[in-house]
Amino acid sequence: MKIRPQQITKAVAVLLSLFLSGCAFVTLTDAGAQVRQSSAADVADCKLVATIASQTKSKVMVERNLSKVKEELIVLARNRAADMGANAIVPVADQSNGTQEFSAYQCP
Repeated sequence: MKIRPQQITKAVAVLLSLFLSGCAFVTLTDAGAQVRQSSAADVADCKLVATIASQTKSKVMVERNLSKVKEELIVLARNRAADMGANAIVPVADQSNGTQEFSAYQCP
């Protein structure tokens, strides 16, 4: 079987696009869109619902863009908080290796 240059070009293009995208597709749900990212001062009069641990891939052969990883962690936390009946999240710590904890609150 002979491999043609066009086949190699197509295979490289597909692999490169997967590599650059990091193979991660995190989308904000409609319910998650109702959850806001807040500060500790903003949630002073709110009820703590839970602590949420978000996790996504921080490395796909090479380190992924930190802002993209951070964005995905926030989206995951907002989606999970909505599932728990919360409407605000506050980061508990900085992200590390694709993991970050958030506190989820129900605010008036």
